[in-house]
Amino acid sequence: MQIPDKRTIILIAELFKGFDDPTRVQILSSLIGREMCVNEIAEAAELSQSATSHQLRILKRMRLVKFRREGKNLLYSLADDHVLTILKTGLDYVYSDT
Repeated sequence: MQIPDKRTIILIAELFKGFDDPTRVQILSSLIGREMCVNEIAEAAELSQSATSHQLRILKRMRLVKFRREGKNLLYSLADDHVLTILKTGLDYVYSDT
């Protein structure tokens, strides 16, 4: 594998910053396979709505989650299958015997 150029390295480092906070990983994990509103995410992650909204803003800015409006609610989900792959790879790594 060839070493990526400097810009690509910076973008990869920025991507992984989205996973450098346990709260964000918890939120991302709660969104695996489903859409949820802020209240549901807050409850699943055992966070306040304010803290959840703050973390969701960061995750949106990092393009790790997306949302759609349904009436007055915003429903959040993982941005795409790449995010799921990163989470699963992280789990595999943590639980590996090596």
